Amino acid sequence: MSRPSIADRIASECVMSRWRMTNRVLAGIYDEEMRPFGLKSAQLSLLVAVAKAGPVRRTRLGELLALDPSTLTRNLQVMLRQGWIAEAPDDVDQRGAPLTITAKGRKLLESAGPAWQRAQTRAKRLLGTEGIDLLFAVRKRVRANSTG
Repeated sequence: MSRPSIADRIASECVMSRWRMTNRVLAGIYDEEMRPFGLKSAQLSLLVAVAKAGPVRRTRLGELLALDPSTLTRNLQVMLRQGWIAEAPDDVDQRGAPLTITAKGRKLLESAGPAWQRAQTRAKRLLGTEGIDLLFAVRKRVRANSTG
């Protein structure tokens, strides 16, 4: 009997592939609910992070959300252009102005709240209590063991 090829093994065993597939399904749920607001799930996460941590520098925001600089910049550019966030003046450090949520961004979050809740309900139904608990446990473990 022949040994499975590396392609067969990756196709049937790869943790990253399974994780990304699950991520795409979940992101699709949130994207669908956020679509009427012109917001994507990644932008929603950033908007919430700026609202909670702001004023916050881009590098710190990237660290908080484990985002690479190009993904972060791409999403922030859209959000700045839409007026959901703004760069706050900073006389101390000119390298990167801190980001803050604007009144328009806060209003967007409030308006999108019920749609977010619908996405949450759908995601929880899909994953079940056990899946949700596992997801939070995995995230806690990754955060505790990451260098960022």
